[in-house]
Amino acid sequence: MNLFLLSAVCLLIYMSTLFVVAVVKKNNAIADIGYGGGFILVALVSLIQNHGQIFATITSLLVLLWGVRLAIRIGIRNHGKPEDFRYAAWRKEWKYFYLRSFFQVFMLQGLIIYTISAPVLMTNLFPKTVNYWIFGIGMVIWLIGYLFEVVGDYQLDEFLKLPKKPSKYMQTGLWSLTRHPNYFGEAAMWTGIFIISLGASKYGVYSVISPVLITFLLTKVSGIPMVEKRWQDDPEWKKYAKKTPAFIPKLSSK
Repeated sequence: MNLFLLSAVCLLIYMSTLFVVAVVKKNNAIADIGYGGGFILVALVSLIQNHGQIFATITSLLVLLWGVRLAIRIGIRNHGKPEDFRYAAWRKEWKYFYLRSFFQVFMLQGLIIYTISAPVLMTNLFPKTVNYWIFGIGMVIWLIGYLFEVVGDYQLDEFLKLPKKPSKYMQTGLWSLTRHPNYFGEAAMWTGIFIISLGASKYGVYSVISPVLITFLLTKVSGIPMVEKRWQDDPEWKKYAKKTPAFIPKLSSK
């Protein structure tokens, strides 16, 4: 079977299975929980075809570490709660809801997962003699992104636990440097994996679509715009937004 096709077919089966589960549970937020798992699947299936080359294995383990954490976090967050407001609204608005859900939620998400996974696919399927400097730079950028996402999420969780909050919105720690450290971290991680592919794959340059797509989605489509739309008219939010960048962190919290 074509090297790319095997991962794509496995991902198609995975996303179709998630759709069936969502129909049974009447909750399309299953797609969010399964998001990280899709990346893990693509990484592992393509790694098997690589026969365990060490640098490809390292790259796939980075995806595994990120994907498992993300899936667990979203699963815990959504457990016992009603369907996310986005999906609940579409359930009321959409004609032919199940058909549109299959294609516009699950299949579209599968396509996005596969496209963003391009650096991992290239590293696993088309390895080359590694450039250690480029590989190392990619690892450092990935680690910075991972820390921004993990620490940012931890700080937000601790803030939400406070019985009496100093402000309506989290504005300290990494959240004083950027309004969305978790989104910045995710984009940085995939930028790091792309750079890793430049140092470890014959065709890594072609996977530039990965950081471009994830950054575009987070800053222009389903990330920042969707989240901030709910708060855009709040004076306290406007004050916070005026002094804090939306995405790229500033160097100082002052």
